[in-house]
Amino acid sequence: MKLVKSLLLGSAAGLIAVGGAQAADLPVKAKAVEYVKICSLYGAGFYYIPGTDTCIKLGGYLRAEVGLNTNSIYGTQSASPASGRNRLSNYYTMRARQDLNIDTRTATEYGVVRTFFDATFSWTTGGYQGTGSAFGGTAYTGTLGLNTAGASPALVGSSINPTDGGASGGSLGVYYAFIQFAGFTMGKAVSQFDAPWTNYPGNNFDGLVGGSGTVTGVHQFTYTADFGQGVTASFSAEDATAYYQAGNLNLSAAAASGASAIAGLTTGALGANAIGGSRSPNLVGMVRVDQAWGLFQASVAAHDNHVAYYGATEPTGHPDDKWGWAVQLALSIKNIPTGAGDTINIQGVYTDGATRYNFQNLAGSTYLMYGSSGIAYQSVAAVAAPDTVFINGGQQETVKTWGFRGAYTHNWDPYWNTALYGAYAQAQFGNGAKTFLCGAGGVFSSVAGVTSCNPDFNIAQVGVITRWTPVKNLTFSADLTWTHVDQKYSGVIAGGNNFPVAKPAAAYELKDQDSLTLLLRAQRNW
Repeated sequence: MKLVKSLLLGSAAGLIAVGGAQAADLPVKAKAVEYVKICSLYGAGFYYIPGTDTCIKLGGYLRAEVGLNTNSIYGTQSASPASGRNRLSNYYTMRARQDLNIDTRTATEYGVVRTFFDATFSWTTGGYQGTGSAFGGTAYTGTLGLNTAGASPALVGSSINPTDGGASGGSLGVYYAFIQFAGFTMGKAVSQFDAPWTNYPGNNFDGLVGGSGTVTGVHQFTYTADFGQGVTASFSAEDATAYYQAGNLNLSAAAASGASAIAGLTTGALGANAIGGSRSPNLVGMVRVDQAWGLFQASVAAHDNHVAYYGATEPTGHPDDKWGWAVQLALSIKNIPTGAGDTINIQGVYTDGATRYNFQNLAGSTYLMYGSSGIAYQSVAAVAAPDTVFINGGQQETVKTWGFRGAYTHNWDPYWNTALYGAYAQAQFGNGAKTFLCGAGGVFSSVAGVTSCNPDFNIAQVGVITRWTPVKNLTFSADLTWTHVDQKYSGVIAGGNNFPVAKPAAAYELKDQDSLTLLLRAQRNW
């Protein structure tokens, strides 16, 4: 018995010893892995940043496109070198673009804190414009990173190869970068004045007149109040220097010589631009009502026109500041009887000394276009709409404009839709400017050959776009736009040369002009 007992106790002690050794050899339990978790608080696509209570969403698109009959992808033939309509004008211009946006949101006791960033990386083909060389030299107009200022005489008038200098030809655009907190928006975002569709009531074309459109954002400090039932109101202080200065022109420069007057009629240069430093941001107010049937928005803005000096130095004096203003109404009607998802978007605007709220930045407010003529070397339309004009020793006089734009979008089926769109804008100068330029003995009316003189003008645009979306988030589109410049001058004048578009000193007929542009695009959103 003693022997059996000793064996049992020995075996138990051995098992305990072995078990203790195995337990000591076990690895320490690993810390739980923090997997990325879906954040369902703010819609699809948001995830929690590991280790935080902040949700993040990445998005963007990749776009490939070609613009036919333009040098600027989205624009008309309204500027050099496209406006020349000769061997310097592009038949096509191509672009590839990647957009990246980052949206973060965090719930706090004061509400959601949001940041939003959007940037684009683009490659756009450029063109060539004349340098005035006696040997037909041209210079590349695209984005090169190549600065030819101060170039050697051997370079001036030569053709610059776009691959010279090791430049990539790409460009970076920072569209939006803002913080939203407790009703405030701080940073670069779409203007509170803009309609929700900015430049695009139903199309892709950037250059529509008839309303404001800061599609690439504007610096602002905004407070938005939400009254419930879809009613919101915003008050905003927005930077005027980048996108809202159409010009403050000293008309006296156009009267300096006969050549200056002729240049004004053939290039749209009404005078010397004399914009001063920034003094006040644009002040914007907006009320918006969102309902199931659509939305209504009313916007107002005030713009300070601050001018530098009459001449090159301080003692020459200066005009007083002149405040301009703008008002805009916008209406969207959804789900109209013609089909599910069909919409009508319309807006109308009036400005007085705040031209950019009608002739928005990407459309511009200066148009220079050449065409054919049966009575002269060629015809030309050259018009411009600044914010204000003045003469030496005088005060600023505002330029008034009004316009509208809109679109009807019809969905044929889940894969195809078409939009018909149009826009119109008119610029009207004051009595002082008209008397100085076109009155008896006026700067332009005194030019030989002018039979009718009026700096006012109209722009009319009509277009159609069709989109095909074969699979989700992949869209192909074709956008055709016609632009008509209705200028009010008439006659045949002896115009000077315009080297960037290779135009000689010759007889030019002052005449309305038209432009037709086609934009083809493939875009993949993600």
